[in-house]
Amino acid sequence: MHKMIRKITLSLGRQVSSMAHGATQVRRLLHGGYVRILPSVQEALVEGRAVVALESTIITHGMAYPLNLSMAREVEEIVRANGAVPATVGILRGQIHVGLTDEELEFLASSKNAVKVSRRDFPFVLSQGLSGGTTVSGTMIVAHKAGIPVFVTGGIGGVHRHGENTLDVSADLTELGRTPVAVVSAGAKSILDIGRTLEYLETQGVCVAAFGESREFPAFFSRQSGFQAPYHVQDEEEAAKLIDSALGLGLSSGVLIAVPCPQERAAQGQAIEEAIQQALSQARSKGITGKDVTPFLLQKLTELTDGKSLDSNLALIQNNARVGSCIAVALNKLQKARRKRSQPGQKDMTAPQPVVIGGINVDFIAKAQNPEILGGGQTNAGRVRRTFGGVGRNLADCLSRLGQAPLLLSAVGKDEHLESVLHYCHHMDMSGVLQLEGESTATYCAVISSAGELSLGLGDMDIHQQITEQYVSQFKENLCQAPLVCIDGNVPLSTIQYVCQLAREHQLAVCYEPTDENKASKPFLSDSWKALTYISPNLQELRAINRTLGNPVPAELPSRLEDAVQAAVALACPLLAHLQCVVVTLGAHGVLLCGRSLGGSISLHPGAHKQPFFAIPAWIWHQAHQASPAWAIPTDFPSLPPQAAAARLCAAHYPAIPISREEIVNVSGAGDSLMAGILAGVLAKHDTGTCVRMGLLAASLSLRSYEPISPEISTSSVSLEQVKSRSWPEAKVWKMD
Repeated sequence: MHKMIRKITLSLGRQVSSMAHGATQVRRLLHGGYVRILPSVQEALVEGRAVVALESTIITHGMAYPLNLSMAREVEEIVRANGAVPATVGILRGQIHVGLTDEELEFLASSKNAVKVSRRDFPFVLSQGLSGGTTVSGTMIVAHKAGIPVFVTGGIGGVHRHGENTLDVSADLTELGRTPVAVVSAGAKSILDIGRTLEYLETQGVCVAAFGESREFPAFFSRQSGFQAPYHVQDEEEAAKLIDSALGLGLSSGVLIAVPCPQERAAQGQAIEEAIQQALSQARSKGITGKDVTPFLLQKLTELTDGKSLDSNLALIQNNARVGSCIAVALNKLQKARRKRSQPGQKDMTAPQPVVIGGINVDFIAKAQNPEILGGGQTNAGRVRRTFGGVGRNLADCLSRLGQAPLLLSAVGKDEHLESVLHYCHHMDMSGVLQLEGESTATYCAVISSAGELSLGLGDMDIHQQITEQYVSQFKENLCQAPLVCIDGNVPLSTIQYVCQLAREHQLAVCYEPTDENKASKPFLSDSWKALTYISPNLQELRAINRTLGNPVPAELPSRLEDAVQAAVALACPLLAHLQCVVVTLGAHGVLLCGRSLGGSISLHPGAHKQPFFAIPAWIWHQAHQASPAWAIPTDFPSLPPQAAAARLCAAHYPAIPISREEIVNVSGAGDSLMAGILAGVLAKHDTGTCVRMGLLAASLSLRSYEPISPEISTSSVSLEQVKSRSWPEAKVWKMD
């Protein structure tokens, strides 16, 4: 057991308090859906490890294939060898990638139609689904949005020679003036006007420092340019302190660290200058202008210097990668030390996260085309889609879209599904999710009728048993501070009992999502359930819970609304001795809230749960069953003590938002969307009616979506304003006492 706990601890490999900062940065970037972060990069960012951004224009436009590919691989390996994680930035088929797989590197390296992408080019390239290499400017933008403070390149662009006449000034310079990223380069390319480039950087407010023993500003291939850098840093630690100061001041401008090419590989100044002049002359005679100038000149220089300029180019890029990754590691240590010193103050300033504990599934949804599904081994026409579900994941997904940013505790396998799961859940805090070697990510196959109803489900969900008490207990501090904890029925019984024990000891608000009829009763096998605040069963699950408690239950469940409400009220009654609220989902009929009425409506807010109340005693419950075989609550119930009048037991029915059968695409996440919408309203401290209607809005959107949780759910589409803008039928309320 101790060995297993140690293995899980190593697999997490992180401290919870430092994860939230990186996770927030990643979620902010990914929310728009334009960006894909490589899982290894995403994990490093979330865990607060050093990451180095790398550009891709050098791959697509700087060198010929296959030399460009081997160079890119070598540079990434150098970054890793020095303790950082490489994140090569590129655009593939209209999506920005932060970190590339080897196959993606090869795709860019061998591409004949890659676009050179700077700030101005992003909208067009993304909208047209094109692929391209990001320039210094383009890479800085993406690195900053991803929370990567250090970026390594070969050399920056600048003011072109005769730029005073042509006004040909690289966007790299203006980007350095408005994007707070540290760029480690071999100065500016020697084909440029170095003096005017330095003047322009000064105008843009960019802090420029030469790296090493000299203040000489390097000129890409050459260690000397004839110009002095304004400042000078001796080593990685000094550079890291400079960058840390710049970022800490919030100046919104970048830092340029100019690293000279290694002495033994540097090109001779005079020889390279003669080749540059010849290449410039040829560019002018051929009418080459704009962003095509630099690739043309670099290619010509390679030819005119018999490859010596290319040797220098490779040497300086490799050297920059070594220096830049060492700077990134030193900067990371500084930032971690400062966060550690300021952690007590940060705790007070940062609102605690809700926590969701439950399953993540890869769902294969098969929807029949015809009303009747044929058996006997026949193939039914339909549509099969892969989506991502799991009750816990669905709740965390919807809460995230509604601005609550919960921490999800779950488990996935390090298998073929891992990257897809992390990419799909990019907007969520996945920093606490276990990634286990040798385990399979949970998969689920649902066969759905043409009307959207679930006909059959098959699941391979053994990995959910790895969501153990030992694993969850590592997040005890998060749990004890959480404004809300949600847990689903996929979680092992011992884990549920551990969370309930914490809830009892620390007065936590806990919502239990029963998941299905077979798993619904887990907390009710002992007294653990008495520590819960909410449960959200359907009628079948509610009946199973009562059966486990030994309460009388109906043999058949009704389908007519009035009868269903009557049955739900009777089944919820014995649970309200301890629960704040039973939220009974009634499918197309809407939702029934059973709980204590305070001030005219059923209270959802956990504070009211602590107030004394008088629930129906067991002997009255049994008397009710004997007196009412039709499952109505008898009207002649014994009256409760007068002091209970302020918190009477009531049931309130809220009809669903009307939606036609033709509009229903998928019902698998509607109940989870409903409950998440309600809980988001509770966390936002809205009144009960608003909370429930937020849930109904979220459920309505998910019913129309192929995804379990509709991507259309947001703080705009499900909000207090949206609730107020619609006309709603009145909730019907019954007294239960």
